[in-house]
Amino acid sequence: MKTLKVLTVVAIVALVGILVSGVLNFGSTSMEDNEIESAVNKSNVIDQAPVRKGYDIGDKATDFNLQNVDDKIVSLKDFNDAEGFIVIFTCNHCPYSVAYEDRIIALDKEFKGQGYPVIAINPNNPESYPEDSFDNMKIRAREKGFTFPYLFDAGQKIYPQYGATKTPHVFLLQKEGADNIVKYIGAIDDNHKDAKAIKNDYLRNAVTDLINGQEIKMTKTVAIGCSIKS
Repeated sequence: MKTLKVLTVVAIVALVGILVSGVLNFGSTSMEDNEIESAVNKSNVIDQAPVRKGYDIGDKATDFNLQNVDDKIVSLKDFNDAEGFIVIFTCNHCPYSVAYEDRIIALDKEFKGQGYPVIAINPNNPESYPEDSFDNMKIRAREKGFTFPYLFDAGQKIYPQYGATKTPHVFLLQKEGADNIVKYIGAIDDNHKDAKAIKNDYLRNAVTDLINGQEIKMTKTVAIGCSIKS
């Protein structure tokens, strides 16, 4: 009988030891998990781009008075015969912007005569990237033979209003009375590397739909390019 009692006490002590060990291990694991989660969250905060409130489809876009590479001040209201505008935030240094330059020129030549001229705007701070300075914009426009205004967003006041985050970033506008209404936002097409391999010609299709009086089938896409430098 005494032996049974001793064995029972030993078993209870062993069980208590196991439970205490499990609780401690569980607490340790939870603490470790919390530390990992905290590190991930901190990493996400660091890596996330700042959220900029901008335009959505159907919003009225602001006009502007920005200096062109010919030193003249350009506003959307200057284009009396336009039906709308292909506003593209772009720049000199970004490889994505450079890859699209010839396509942007082609879009302007194709649609300007149909009422939708390209208006290119450089949103970058030249102190961050001297290659994007106004003087270098003039050189680039001359070298490439830009057929459209290439404007400098001095003070970076316009691109945040539109909500541009990349170069290039497109905002297709349509005139409705005195207003310019946002009809498409996003990428030019789906292949920055090879113009011959394009499968979805987003911007061209959107402008064509507007000209034909049709609803745009895809009004928003993800702009792919370099982040705007402040």
